[in-house]
Amino acid sequence: MWLILAFLSAALLGFYDVFKKKSLRNNAVIPVLLLNTLFSSLIFLPFIILSNKGVIPSDSLFFTHSYGWAEHRYILLKAVIVLSSWLFAYFGLKNLPLTIVGPINATRPIWVLIGGITVFGERLNLWQWLGVTIAIIGLYMLSRSSKKEGIDFRHNRFIIFVILANILGAISGLYDKFLMASPQNHGVGLDKLAVQSWYNIYQFFMMLLMLLLLWWPNHKRTTPFHWDWCIILISIFLSAADFAYFYALGHDGAMISIVSMVRRGSVVVSFLFGALIFHEKNLRSKVIDLLLVLISMLFLFLGSR
Repeated sequence: MWLILAFLSAALLGFYDVFKKKSLRNNAVIPVLLLNTLFSSLIFLPFIILSNKGVIPSDSLFFTHSYGWAEHRYILLKAVIVLSSWLFAYFGLKNLPLTIVGPINATRPIWVLIGGITVFGERLNLWQWLGVTIAIIGLYMLSRSSKKEGIDFRHNRFIIFVILANILGAISGLYDKFLMASPQNHGVGLDKLAVQSWYNIYQFFMMLLMLLLLWWPNHKRTTPFHWDWCIILISIFLSAADFAYFYALGHDGAMISIVSMVRRGSVVVSFLFGALIFHEKNLRSKVIDLLLVLISMLFLFLGSR
């Protein structure tokens, strides 16, 4: 069941990337990210209120614990990590083709894998190792094909931004496993929906402060902000993707390294939209990179059955 949820999360995450790319075209990053955190918070706020009032029973899938500061400090740290990753990712996605960013993002599980093995003692079988190896080869080939568009992986700051976003995202994924694990398994044992709800709320206030202190004083000299209805869709699809992701991790036997790798299958959706909607270039060489990602997903699936 956890693997099915991971694939569902991947599909939703792909549409999230597409709407994010559409919203960021000729648009200011910080206001878009602020609105994303606002709408995400509004999605989960009713669950917090209704759970606190007793309207949603404690055994419901949508029950959200309130917790005290002892637990909220862990969620606050989660918000800082995720928001840092998002800032790098948004600036990178705004300035790079979606057909390049997607395959780079598909390498995030490599970092999670390293952490999963060293921190949680996870072990991969032969099929899973094959999947990881093929994904690494795909990244190398992508770095070569991207040079046709004048993008040098070693000297392009937005490539560095995307890589930093992936490293921070990997740290966040490992931290999620720690948050969800029971105290008997050396975790915190937090409720999945509580983590998802509260870290969005914390991020909104962080982004509001950032907008008031950093963006607004200079907004007339930077890229202007304009409203795009896709901003709402960013929040809807991200919230749904994370909901499926957290419940996948909550299942017994779920491996963070595999869940994270499957989620990167979102590249299929984003790649197709990058080709059909955004009309990005050099698709023939990038298709080979995409096929390698798909093959790696297949090996991981076979190794997880």
